[in-house]
Amino acid sequence: MSVNSQFTVAIHVLTLLAIEDKPQSSKQIAASVNTNPVVIRRVIGQLTEAGLVETRMGAEGGACLRGHPERITLLQAYRATQSGKVFPLHASPPSALCPCGSHIQDPLQAVFDRAEAAMEEELAATTIQNMVDKIFAHIEE
Repeated sequence: MSVNSQFTVAIHVLTLLAIEDKPQSSKQIAASVNTNPVVIRRVIGQLTEAGLVETRMGAEGGACLRGHPERITLLQAYRATQSGKVFPLHASPPSALCPCGSHIQDPLQAVFDRAEAAMEEELAATTIQNMVDKIFAHIEE
């Protein structure tokens, strides 16, 4: 089972765009992320659809933030790139004949819902500007 890294790439893209003072091409962004420009264009498309990024055509074109980095949260990036539950229940229903299988889904869903709410609270409290500040603080160490 592979984990989708689009969220991580989206944070990287948004943070890079906040740091740079001019639009960045998918090739420039891909070099920073160390991935293929096609991957970047896909993520930029999701971020554009979410209203977090805008793109400009031409020689001076590329992607840039569509807002202030202190107003863009990691939760917005998460919602732009992820769909479905963080912790899905069983792919097929467990056995109704088993005492565990017949009763596990409700308590498990309650735990998963609390965990997802805590994660979303943390992501909502962290902005792209926070990421920029942490990068520069790390560089100065």
